[in-house]
Amino acid sequence: MVFSVAVAGASGYAGGELLRLLAGHPEFEVRTVTAHSNAGQRLIDVQPSLRSLAHLTLVDTTPQNLSGHDVVFVALPHGKSGEITAHLPAETLVVDCGADHRLENSDDWAAFYGGDYFGAWTYGVPELPIGAGKQRDRLVGARRIAAPGCNASTVALALAPGIHAGVIEAQDLVAVLAVGPSGAGKSLKLPNLAAEILGSANPYAVGGTHRHIPEIVQSLRWAAAAGPADPTSAACASSPDATISFTPVIVPMSRGILATATARLVPGTSAAAVRAAWEDAYADEPFVHLLPDGHFPRTADVLGANTALIGLAVDEAAGRVVTITAIDNLVKGTAGAAIQSANIALGLTETLGLTMNGVAP
Repeated sequence: MVFSVAVAGASGYAGGELLRLLAGHPEFEVRTVTAHSNAGQRLIDVQPSLRSLAHLTLVDTTPQNLSGHDVVFVALPHGKSGEITAHLPAETLVVDCGADHRLENSDDWAAFYGGDYFGAWTYGVPELPIGAGKQRDRLVGARRIAAPGCNASTVALALAPGIHAGVIEAQDLVAVLAVGPSGAGKSLKLPNLAAEILGSANPYAVGGTHRHIPEIVQSLRWAAAAGPADPTSAACASSPDATISFTPVIVPMSRGILATATARLVPGTSAAAVRAAWEDAYADEPFVHLLPDGHFPRTADVLGANTALIGLAVDEAAGRVVTITAIDNLVKGTAGAAIQSANIALGLTETLGLTMNGVAP
């Protein structure tokens, strides 16, 4: 069966990456692409790399233009998705790549985003350990999915296995991320101009202000809970929140995230028990791979792939576990996670249309 697909926000980086991946998906047919200021232009003029979709023309982003499709992917700025998705048919699978439906706590939304709160949807990180299972279990049959924030899913995947297994403490977590500017979107912003970032590493959202922090804490709270794989369960609600110092740094690479995340080792825990926690969590995962002891990833290893690579070490002197995680922020961090989650929701093979192979050199 071929599913008809619409992509809202098709002129942006996330929308373009969705289309690149969807163009090679055997069960998805892109029929409608929408934009705001670029409406009326040929897609190929705005996304010249998408040669196989040259027949498409961008139309206005309206519920009317998006309705009538089996699947709708929405890649709009925060605060804009909810205005559109509220008017789409209940039977349509809608995957939001923006932030509007990620947070289950309206107070978190108000504190970090502001504006109207549109409610939480099923979270699109299938590999995330939750209770007795994985977030994958919650995605089966879903019709409303919130794709993750790229930084948030990277840190959550890096630390959740240790919290889930009880080998690291959920308080005093520290994460420093080297990130490419494509994660900030395609709109012109002075700090992201080439003249500002070439030859420089620029920290931003320092001191606990980054909008992905409550999303990270939410995922790690789910990982800490015992019991059914249900983020709405009483067990999840009663789990203490993690505390994290989170600092992103823009570096001069167009795409990619390299996250260094550390956590306090639970006293008496062996290095073997630490490695076993991550091995148990990801042993059978097609897209999240724990590297052998002593090996650590580079962003170059995941370029263009729907893969998260994790290196793991125990700093005995500091009493901390160190994880190094690499992803392509536009693939595993956004568009790839969205398509992977849609595959699960529709009962398709989870890996369909996605690759674990990066582009090198």
